[in-house]
Amino acid sequence: MGSLMMNFWRKFRNSNHYWAAGAAALFVCGLFVLWIASLRIPALESISERKIDQSTKIYDRTGEVLLYDMSRDVRREQVPFEAISPYVKSATIAIEDKDFYSHNGFVLSSFVRAVLVNLTSLSFSQGGSTITQQVVKNSILTKDKTPTRKLKELILAIKLEKVLTKDEILTLYLNEIPYGGTIYGVGEASHSFFGKSAADLSLAESAYLAAVLKAPTYYSPYGSHQKELGERKDLVLAEMLKNGLISQEEHDKALSEKVVFNEKKNTDNIRAPHFVFFVIEQLTQKYGEGTLENSGYKIITTLDYHIQEEAEKLAKQYGEINQGKFNANNNAVVALDPKTGEILAMTGSRNYFDQKIDGNFNAATGLRQPGSAFKPVVYSLLFNKGYTADTILWDVPTQFNPSCAEDDFESKDPCYSPGNYDDKFRGPMTIRNALAQSINVPAVEAIYLAGVRDSIKLAKEMGIQSLTDVNSYGLSLVLGGGSVSLLDMVSAYGVFANDGVRNQYTPIVRVEDDKGNIIDRSELFPLRVLPEETARTVSDILSDNVARTPGYGPNSALYVPYRDVAVKTGTSNDYRDAWIIGYAPNLVIGAWVGNNDNSPMEKKVAGLIVSPLWRDLIDKVLPDMPEESFVKPEPINPSELKPVLRGEVGGEPHSILYWVEKDNPRGPTPSNPANDPQYPHWEYSVRRWVAAQIPIQQPVLFIQNPGDF
Repeated sequence: MGSLMMNFWRKFRNSNHYWAAGAAALFVCGLFVLWIASLRIPALESISERKIDQSTKIYDRTGEVLLYDMSRDVRREQVPFEAISPYVKSATIAIEDKDFYSHNGFVLSSFVRAVLVNLTSLSFSQGGSTITQQVVKNSILTKDKTPTRKLKELILAIKLEKVLTKDEILTLYLNEIPYGGTIYGVGEASHSFFGKSAADLSLAESAYLAAVLKAPTYYSPYGSHQKELGERKDLVLAEMLKNGLISQEEHDKALSEKVVFNEKKNTDNIRAPHFVFFVIEQLTQKYGEGTLENSGYKIITTLDYHIQEEAEKLAKQYGEINQGKFNANNNAVVALDPKTGEILAMTGSRNYFDQKIDGNFNAATGLRQPGSAFKPVVYSLLFNKGYTADTILWDVPTQFNPSCAEDDFESKDPCYSPGNYDDKFRGPMTIRNALAQSINVPAVEAIYLAGVRDSIKLAKEMGIQSLTDVNSYGLSLVLGGGSVSLLDMVSAYGVFANDGVRNQYTPIVRVEDDKGNIIDRSELFPLRVLPEETARTVSDILSDNVARTPGYGPNSALYVPYRDVAVKTGTSNDYRDAWIIGYAPNLVIGAWVGNNDNSPMEKKVAGLIVSPLWRDLIDKVLPDMPEESFVKPEPINPSELKPVLRGEVGGEPHSILYWVEKDNPRGPTPSNPANDPQYPHWEYSVRRWVAAQIPIQQPVLFIQNPGDF
């Protein structure tokens, strides 16, 4: 084999192909050298004047109302090297390029890794750049993403290192790097964030500025990830200490320093700011910071600006009313089309620019406890298993921890015996009445019958993504014991409105490039997560004003006489959150009222605090939409059901665990109900209630409106 190869190469060297290949190789090498030589470093003044490429613009769903021009109000200030705090320089180098003063423009291992990732993914967007490369990338090269661009970047970085000193390169970098939104350069960032010059920044402030650089949209001090920003600031300080740039004493002092950011500047050049920054954050994750800002995209969003304007007016109006009446200074509103998942409106506070209430924080995406607004998710699971809307549950004092005494009706940990918002107990209730009137004890029975883990699984399938630590939740989950976002809850209720089909929420209709070509668009991926009959049963209950009346009265704000509207309220523990989510078949609107600092409001139920805002918005929006009605669930033949499933207490009242196996309610009656660990306590509470009533002379049929129990 070896002799054959030697003969081949001997013949090849003596052939014309050998010389032709050699000549071609020399020619290619020559072209490569000429190409490298042709790459020029622009004059320093053109480098320092960072060129903003074509500006990306964000529009409403019509493509006519401009919500935000991402480069319209670009602000920057040139600051000389000696006028920049040494802390800023050290912090930036520590987190962005710790070998800046020792390398020659690039780090070979990082460069090779970036090239390999780019070639395998074909995205050509992988980082791994030094500060010098970032100067080249942002100030000299165009934004095209090609395999040769990274090579150009490397060559020009080496050339730039020969033309400028390290201090000059760092100065260029700090003067042109984006710090979020329209703020470019350390000078403007210092004034915007802290109201001081770059020379006067403290170590902690400098660490914050360096922390922002990795992802200015995500880590914005005015966005929804302030906790993550603080964690990255701490990482910057740790890296500075590790690399000997600060002392332990300086590190510890900066770590404990309380840094206050300036109020975000108000501008008339942005509409629907919470929604706009939500869109920017979503698209930045997809396209990257620089690409999104400077590629001239036209982003058509899902926002219905008419609904948005009404929502903003009412958020401001009721924000002031609720602050005076209920000690609740903030609110949030989300409107969504359940047939598409399109977000039609979003307000994250009563005023984005009100620093006193942290108005820039988007409470629509923040996590809060939903109270009873979570109950329909749990009851849905019961309907999936075969329970009916007429199933009898018991609203009586009950101890739900089998390890505690059956007559212990306090909820001191680890015992659990919840009460109701009005401190009353109503005895036997159908699920219809218990859910419509938002009664707590039957709901806790319901989540035991449904299963906590299965309830969390269904919640996730419906779009509630924050209940991740399954082991940390118990039966109190049904009363709002887990933290969720208003956006997720509105999206989940969209499943009820859409007959059990989920459409993932989206703020985007399409993205066009600077030539008008559609490069991205939202697509429907409908997913059935509930049977039609389950969704229709929930909607039928939540739109049943007769069933709701004992709890809310016949003419409450929840009753919309001119349309089919289902609605549920929720009040969290200690009155820190008031929720309402209501829907027609083609519209879901949810609202939250509370305080961003999680301080409690006046002890009033959600129906009083948040429902007026919701009702005003429904009345302004729904009449302009096509009229659609809920489809009624199919009737169930009562003769096919056990008495407890068709609304009958029976001659000898028992808890539901006496009549059904919890996971198979339409199966055989349990031969030994006491096998269920909850049975003794539930049965004790029912017997206790029966003993307190007038002696029963005949079988008891359930009373439809049990307001007197």
